[in-house]
Amino acid sequence: VTSLSKTVALLVLLLATLTTLALGQGNRGGSGGTRLGFYRSTCPRVESIVQSAVRSAVRANPTIAPGLLRMFFHDCFTGGRSWQVRLGRRDGLISQASDTANLPAFNDHMSVQINKFADKGLNTQDLVTLVGGHTIGTSACALFSYRLYNFNNTNGPDPEINPTFLPQLRALCPNGGDALRRVALDTGSANSFGNSFYENLRNGRGVIESDAKLWSDRRTRRFVQRYLGGGRQTGSRFNAEFGRAMVKMGNIEVKTGTQGEIRRVCT
Repeated sequence: VTSLSKTVALLVLLLATLTTLALGQGNRGGSGGTRLGFYRSTCPRVESIVQSAVRSAVRANPTIAPGLLRMFFHDCFTGGRSWQVRLGRRDGLISQASDTANLPAFNDHMSVQINKFADKGLNTQDLVTLVGGHTIGTSACALFSYRLYNFNNTNGPDPEINPTFLPQLRALCPNGGDALRRVALDTGSANSFGNSFYENLRNGRGVIESDAKLWSDRRTRRFVQRYLGGGRQTGSRFNAEFGRAMVKMGNIEVKTGTQGEIRRVCT
């Protein structure tokens, strides 16, 4: 992993962690919701404290990085370089499994994915950009092995999988094998944050079905193409757009006034 990749990943994780962080100031009532400098008076060093903690945790266990991004995504969907982060998002008062029904699923058709994002005020570009968070992290074989052997009862693989990539996936996830085995979502770059995820989609090397459809569906392909190509500029565009989309997602259904709480019992 290059130092630039590490820096970008840490900035993204800082954004995700800070946006979900809530300290005493956020429960005072008022109507504002998230804002810049939310903790300026109550905990002015909070950003550097969190950044240091996240950096240490990720160095000790790199799998924490994609976990934090996913946690942030789930929190925002269920309501529950120098990016300006708006802080102060509170926790909801209810947490139940049925609330997760609106989360995008690994086998959702593209129309379903687009509608789920639209319901939260996020457009198709936001969808493609945020799914780019799969540039780091892994998936269990259980979530995609059905694509490898008997896809849609055809006795064959999903035709969207590159034939040269298929043996690699089958070796990692043999038919009837360990369903919990983890496989990188961005082959060859699982620990490096960047636009290589989209290159894999273009090359038929998308692991999850819903990811692969970002390239095969014309409504999303044009946004994938924006993040492709050579040179540093393309990667920088993705990094900047990812930060913008994360901030936008962080403001989904923000609770204000007496709504929500600052979670103290996290069990």
